[in-house]
Order: sequence, then structure tokens, then C-alpha cells
Amino acid sequence: MKKITIATRGSALALWQANHIKGLLQKNYSDLDVELSIIKTKGDIILDVPLAKVGGKGLFVKEIEDALLNGSADLAVHSMKDVPMELPQGLILGAVPEREDRNDVFLSDRFASVEDLPQNAVVGTSSLRRQAQILALRPDLTIKMLRGNVQTRINKMTAGDYDAIILAKAGIKRLGLTTAFQKDLTAPTFLPACGQGALGIEVREDRKDILELIAFLNHEETKICVEAERAFLKSLDGGCQVPIAAYSELHGGSITLEGLVAEPDASKIIRKTLNDSADNRIQLGQNLAKAILESGGKEILERLYCTQA
Repeated sequence: MKKITIATRGSALALWQANHIKGLLQKNYSDLDVELSIIKTKGDIILDVPLAKVGGKGLFVKEIEDALLNGSADLAVHSMKDVPMELPQGLILGAVPEREDRNDVFLSDRFASVEDLPQNAVVGTSSLRRQAQILALRPDLTIKMLRGNVQTRINKMTAGDYDAIILAKAGIKRLGLTTAFQKDLTAPTFLPACGQGALGIEVREDRKDILELIAFLNHEETKICVEAERAFLKSLDGGCQVPIAAYSELHGGSITLEGLVAEPDASKIIRKTLNDSADNRIQLGQNLAKAILESGGKEILERLYCTQA
């Protein structure tokens, strides 16, 4: 019997994701023994500071990548939106499984939608991307930092700390959670993070055995879309600390990519849409980033990066 180890964060959602991949592997290979290795990352430890102020990229993956590099784990399962654009030397994304719902979702115990919130209502999010897009819809709202795992965030809202919160729909679905009111925030009004809803399986480049083992998990359509979104984000030098969003759709052999860069207070939002063949997806992401930078995105991002430095 072959035995492999999956490195994962310890949150309920991270464990669901790791167990999901474990289940698919064991279903495909009946003689495979799969164990999980739970690792705490910097992003899990620092919970009292907004992500934009913690600084650095790879807040939720660095310690896990160390485990891959030193051989104490064979593969890692990440949320793609947490994976930095530049992977450490020797590591690659070996597979991108089929994407879950990529939308954000509005959650509240008392109000049915963003429109139904009273004047100056308090909305919880730690994401500048979500903050900017919510304020674009409702400039009067008060945005308050919200950190912690998915259940913790919902509990804080239920306790009355927030009138509503914004989370990724994928996490809510995967954990089977719900609140009294729940409404999807969808494109083109509300764009998700690059790679949102998708998982990435990271492995060492020299582990041909593991790459062969996980090849069946790769979903080509998801991979193409995620690669276009990540090329866009990489060209903007972006991470989870800046208000950048992207939404891609594949239509046969062509791909459409919409991107957004915004001031955190929504005073300026730059959106562009381009399309190209799926084969040119990396170039498409780069071209979209260039168009947004030339339309004022450069000034927004430079100021934000200076503020965080």
C-alpha cells in the first residue's frame, strides 16, 4: 500500500478541502493510504490585524510550502486565491480541480440584501476588494474588519457585531452553513477574487510519482480560467491586500476576462473587459492588466503599496 501525506491548514474549510481531495484520491486508488498533516500559517496566527496591514504574500501558504520542500508532506491543497503568483523554486501547481461557485455572498440574520440594509449599517469583511465593491453600491455603509474562520465570522454577525457580512460562496457551500438571509453577489455588479472558488494542488516539481497520481484531478476549463485570472493579478503585482478582482468565462475556444482595480473607498473604480483565444490566456491576463494600469490603475496600486510598506 502506498502512503502519501497532504499538508493543510487547520480551519474547518481547509480540512474540508483536504479531505475532499483525499476522498477523490482514495476513490481512484483503492490501495492508497492518505493522511493529513495540519500546519499553522502566519495568516492563521495573526487574527487581530486586517490582511492589508499584515503585509507580505503567501500569508496562508508559506509554512505549508516549507513542508513540501523538506519532504514532510507530498502535496498541499490550497484555496487558489491564497496562492501567491510566484511559487518557491522547486514547487509547482500539479492540478487544479473543478471549480466550486466563485461568487461572493451577502449574509445577514435581519436583512435580505445589500439594498435592504439601513443607512450606515455595519458590514463585515477583511477584503479591500469586497469593501470597495460594497461601497460602490452603498456609499453610506460602515465597513468593519472581519477576520477568523468562516464559522467564527458568521458567529460574530449573529452576536450582533455586524448587520451583514460578505464571504466567499464556495466556503459556505462546502461547509453546509447558512443564515436567515443569503444573497449571491454576482458579476458584472460584483467581481470575485482571482482564482476564487478553485482549489490548487501544490507539489514538488521533482515528484513525478505524485504528479502522475494527481493528474486525473485536473479540470482543464477551470485551469484555463484560473491561469488567465492569475496572469492578470501577477501583472498587477497583486495579492490579497489590494482591491483587485477578475471574472473569466470560457466559450468554446475563446475566453473573456473582466478585471477591476479600485480605491478602497470606491472613489475610483477601473473596469475593463477583453477576450482572446484560450491558448492566449496568459497574454490576455497581461493585456488586461496593462489596459487597467494605463487607465489609472497604476496610480491607485502605487499609492496602496506605499501605504502598506
